[in-house]
Amino acid sequence: MAHHARRIMVSLSRRSWTHFEPLHAIVYFAPESRERYAEAGLRGGWMGYFASRSAPMGAVGPEVVTAVFHNFQPAMVHRAIPDAWSYSSPARVIAARLDAVDAALRRLWGADTESPAVAEAADLALRAAAHLHVDGRALYAGHAGLPVPSPPHLALWHACTLLREHRFDGHVVALTVHGLDGLEALIMSREAGKAVDAVTMRSFRGWSADEWQQGEQRLRVRGLLDGAGALTAAGQTLHTAVEDTTDELAAEPWTQMDESRRERLLTLLAGLATKLQGPGGLVYPNPIGVTPPTPA
Repeated sequence: MAHHARRIMVSLSRRSWTHFEPLHAIVYFAPESRERYAEAGLRGGWMGYFASRSAPMGAVGPEVVTAVFHNFQPAMVHRAIPDAWSYSSPARVIAARLDAVDAALRRLWGADTESPAVAEAADLALRAAAHLHVDGRALYAGHAGLPVPSPPHLALWHACTLLREHRFDGHVVALTVHGLDGLEALIMSREAGKAVDAVTMRSFRGWSADEWQQGEQRLRVRGLLDGAGALTAAGQTLHTAVEDTTDELAAEPWTQMDESRRERLLTLLAGLATKLQGPGGLVYPNPIGVTPPTPA
């Protein structure tokens, strides 16, 4: 019975993630983001990414960003941080990010941006996020310290961002507990069929072909990859353990929420996520692992 209950919790947590992740992730796909970051003084798309996502923690250095973001080649981070803070400031970048989200959602949702459905989803998502805790969650804690934006569509994006970064912090914990560094985690994810091709993954995370091969070799030594680079039975077991631990660490908002309200929220999020697809919006598959909402 205990195992059955755990499987239900894991499944619910994972399904919920596929619903709020697309709404958060629009900030990584929308062309408005690059435009607003440039207006805020940042130089280049990657500087905009590293600075905007880390800005809620303050003007932290590259070591902190590398540690918290986990799977980027350190040199890639160093090319953007701390230079970003000589061109702009955390407050200015946070404002630019929110402005980009505002513009992107208004473009993609149109009149629906100010619909009762968005307001209802924002209220329910904030209720879910109210169950989150900052313990051991540096990236989430930074975002949790920001004020909730007043327009409902931005409040909804903020709530989805809280849920997402809380889950991401937990994912890094799960990877660390199971002895996987950032590069090894990418390789495991790729071989589990949950990412785009290796060349694209390397380019989006800054790893060279040699470094990728070294990571594969470390996993082979542990018996997690076979000679062809595929996951062994032990590798699949470890990958499943990481994913299940991630889901367990992210489950509380969904297990504590009234079932009818939870399912209503997921229904609303699924509909809104669908309207984010297309030119200048979400594309599947993608290098950050965002997937369409999983039905019940």
